Amino acid sequence: MRIVEKYSHLNGLEYLLVHKPNLWAEVEEVIHDVDALSLDKKISKEIGLVGKQLFSPKEMNKAVSAGFKTKSWQETRTSYWVTKDARLIRNTMHLSRKDQKAAIEAAS
Repeated sequence: MRIVEKYSHLNGLEYLLVHKPNLWAEVEEVIHDVDALSLDKKISKEIGLVGKQLFSPKEMNKAVSAGFKTKSWQETRTSYWVTKDARLIRNTMHLSRKDQKAAIEAAS
């Protein structure tokens, strides 16, 4: 596969390019190594694309995940309540869900 578009959520791409260029190189390598043409396809049911053969997102995700596993990457997740106040999120995201909600509600 090849990267044709990039979306830098919360400037994550810029952070990687400046602070962790080796990690970004691994991401590019994993994506490059996926042979999308060999993966299962799906027949679209989406309006405007009904009946068209598309790459299966599930199969592509599996292939990319397998590539990251070969590089000893593992998934981690952080669950937190979202607010427009980034400072409040940073200060509450390590609290329990109940305490996060209470702190955010207290801050209006």
